Amino acid sequence: MIYFTITFHPNRKAIHQVINQQPIPIIFVKKLLFFALVIFSASNYSTLAQNKKAITLEDIWSKYTFVQKQVQNINWMKDGAFYTALDNGKVIKHQVTDGAAVATLFNEAVSVENLGKKITVDDYALSADEQKLLISTESEPIYRRSSKEENFVYDLKTKKLVQLSSGGKQMFATFSPDGAKVAFVRQNNLFVVDLATMTEQKITNDGKWNYIINGACDWVYEEEFSFARAFQWSPDSKKIAFYTFDESNVPEYNMQMWGKLYPTDYRYKYPKAGEANSTVSISVHHLSEAKTIKMDIGSETDIYIPRIRWTQDANLLSIERLNRLQNRLDIIHADAQTGIGNIVLTETSNTYVDVENFGDDLTYLSDGKSFIMSSEKDGFKHLYHYDITGKLIRQITTGKWEVDNFYGIDENTKTLYFTSTELSSTERQLFSISLEGKLKKQLSQEHGMNTASFSNDFKYYILQHSAYNSPLKVSLHKAPSGQLVKVLEDNAALRKTLETFDIAKKEFMTIRTSENIELNAWMIKPTDFDPKKKYPVFMFLYGGPGSQEVLNEFDSFNTFWYQHLVQKGYIVACVDNRGTGGKGADFKKCTYLNLGKLEVKDQIEAAKYWGNLPFVDKTRIGIQGWSYGGYMSSNCLFQGADYFKTAIAVAPVTNWRFYDSIYTERFLRTPQENAKGYDENSPVTYAKNLKGNFLLVHGTGDDNVHFQNSIALEEALIRANKQFQSFYYPNKNHGIYGGNTRFHLYTMMTNFIEKNL
Repeated sequence: MIYFTITFHPNRKAIHQVINQQPIPIIFVKKLLFFALVIFSASNYSTLAQNKKAITLEDIWSKYTFVQKQVQNINWMKDGAFYTALDNGKVIKHQVTDGAAVATLFNEAVSVENLGKKITVDDYALSADEQKLLISTESEPIYRRSSKEENFVYDLKTKKLVQLSSGGKQMFATFSPDGAKVAFVRQNNLFVVDLATMTEQKITNDGKWNYIINGACDWVYEEEFSFARAFQWSPDSKKIAFYTFDESNVPEYNMQMWGKLYPTDYRYKYPKAGEANSTVSISVHHLSEAKTIKMDIGSETDIYIPRIRWTQDANLLSIERLNRLQNRLDIIHADAQTGIGNIVLTETSNTYVDVENFGDDLTYLSDGKSFIMSSEKDGFKHLYHYDITGKLIRQITTGKWEVDNFYGIDENTKTLYFTSTELSSTERQLFSISLEGKLKKQLSQEHGMNTASFSNDFKYYILQHSAYNSPLKVSLHKAPSGQLVKVLEDNAALRKTLETFDIAKKEFMTIRTSENIELNAWMIKPTDFDPKKKYPVFMFLYGGPGSQEVLNEFDSFNTFWYQHLVQKGYIVACVDNRGTGGKGADFKKCTYLNLGKLEVKDQIEAAKYWGNLPFVDKTRIGIQGWSYGGYMSSNCLFQGADYFKTAIAVAPVTNWRFYDSIYTERFLRTPQENAKGYDENSPVTYAKNLKGNFLLVHGTGDDNVHFQNSIALEEALIRANKQFQSFYYPNKNHGIYGGNTRFHLYTMMTNFIEKNL
């Protein structure tokens, strides 16, 4: 996932993957939901079929006909009675009870009055005391979650707008809890601005590109631990805890950037599997004393610190420490005055502790006596309550289902809110439960994918819902009852537009393999399906650890490409192999040390399943994937040469030796420990088996899955004298987007499928 920056990642869930790919206006990009399909009932189709329009590639990738509307940049206000949202350059205050706009807090016209020029609002933040706005503009993406921008502070009382800093663009500008200061990062150093005097203080001085980073993450942390701002204000606003990354020993990767007479090199630190990582330290800077105290995180330096956060005690910092093998997690409580740290809780695993997906769940209760965290230790992700010393009080949620997102606890009523897979692994429903693990209640009622955003006082929440037959609906509800207050956005115009198109039904199902493993799947048949005919099948997959593609949700992009293919006479199908998410730790972690082995076996079995259906031409089965999916589609064609006729691999990993340390070693350990796990399931190893038609696509500017992967696979195919097609997008990153790029890519893939399947 890039939120419109550089890359998307092989292990990220589907919702993150396509968010990161879309070349569309940023107001639509931030919260797009991915990999599901709009369908309408058979009776509706039979009545209106003669009036339906065909779906074109232009509709999908040029006109953006199927893009959903969002309620943008929602921020709850402190009393819970109001929230703010960004709407066409205006920060508008809304009343919670009916969603009505009651005030405009900021209008871009204000910048003309104050600065003599108009600034475009890219994002904003409201100070905790709600007296000031932090306005960001001229944002420049860096990697997946990082960017730099110009920031301005707007005083809501005086109506004055001032520039935060004149020393160059800033990263991660963040109000202190009392709203009196703003911290930010520039050129790998940490700064603080006192808003009363607008004086700027430099907290660190040793920051240097490709050597030392203060207050921001290095590339691999940003990508694999899903955060980029590496500093945290203390609750009393008197201290800042921050990371320092010493990446001087991390090997550099360089990419040539094309366009000028002489290409330029872009060099950055990228630790591949088994190579040196950054050495990480955690410090606390005391503003009033201008002193910095280093926290004790142990003598071992080859470790990870995936999260830090302040407890309710402004002098007690919580530090999560993970060993390099990622099978031991320690929760350390460190004294901000002395730096002395004590381990209060340790979790271990025979495979890996899934910090990347669970790291944000750790929540310290306001009484300062206990905390909540999630764990898979009983085989499924559930919530647990511990006292401040790490002693287990109770397991809060239980069952053979998974907590997905934990939204927090209303401490007045001792009620927790979360989404889970309890009703179906292909859906997410919102629930509440008491801290004692009782009174569990389902709050969302519609089948599909549900996510929520709660007010600070937990009296209201905004629910986002979509399903394969229903675009996004955003609604306001009361908590804890779940009572609907108002629908804020229902995409009525899009729903009406969809009625005019010829959209085929999507069928959810399960496939049982020869090993008696049940896999989630879906299939789309043409609307004029004839069971007496033989149809080619085009399979889509991702397949990486913890991911899911078989989800009951709406998708504005790839799903409509599948519809386009269906209209050309193909059946489109998808199956989630072993190793994917939503079904517990055993199902997800069974691929440990052997990425690709069981996953490819399951996809081949799915191809056999489709091929044995009476209406399928088993000699015409194709498959396509991107990133981890490209790794999988390559392997499926090479290892399943008797079952697949055609494959397309976009930006594939072709040997995990080429990929980054944190992600790869989480599932395979290091190449030094597990060479077999790296090489036996590499597409490079099986390139000699190619029989069918193969298209290989990559962006030369891919900072995530390097172009090197496709070069290595090409070399292996050439050595084996195998003919194939390849295409490279100059300077494009892992998402391969921008301008006409996505339209060009999908036109090329469509043409390849029509010619070769």
